[in-house]
Amino acid sequence: MKADTTRTDKQISGLLSEQRAEAFLQAKGLVPVERNFLCKSGEIDLIMRDRESLVFVEVRFRKNANFGSALETVNRSKQKKVIAAAQFYLRKQGLSANIAIRFDVVGITGDDIQWVSSAFDAEF
Repeated sequence: MKADTTRTDKQISGLLSEQRAEAFLQAKGLVPVERNFLCKSGEIDLIMRDRESLVFVEVRFRKNANFGSALETVNRSKQKKVIAAAQFYLRKQGLSANIAIRFDVVGITGDDIQWVSSAFDAEF
C-alpha cells in the first residue's frame, strides 16, 4: 500500500480525530449525514442527525493539554465560520431555517474525548 504523500501530518491527524469523534457520537445514538462539508464560508467537520435535530459538529484535537484543552480552541471567530457554513448548507439542501439544529463540539485531547452538546448558538 502506498503512503499518502498529498496530506500533511496535521491533516491526517485531523481526519483520524474526525473519525474517532464520529464513532463516539454514533455510539451515543447520532446518525452521520455528511463529513467535511466545505464552502467559501468555512468547513463543517461532521453533520449528524440526533432524532429530529440536525447537528453541526466541530472537532478539535490536541496532543496534550499543556496549552489548554481542545475545547478551548473553538473561539467566537471559529463559531462564526461554522455558523456561516451551516447557513450555506441549509440553503444548498433546501432546508428551512426553522428546522431544529444545534452546534456541538467534540474535543479530543490525547486519549480523552469530551462532547459538548449545544456548545454555541446561532441566530438565523
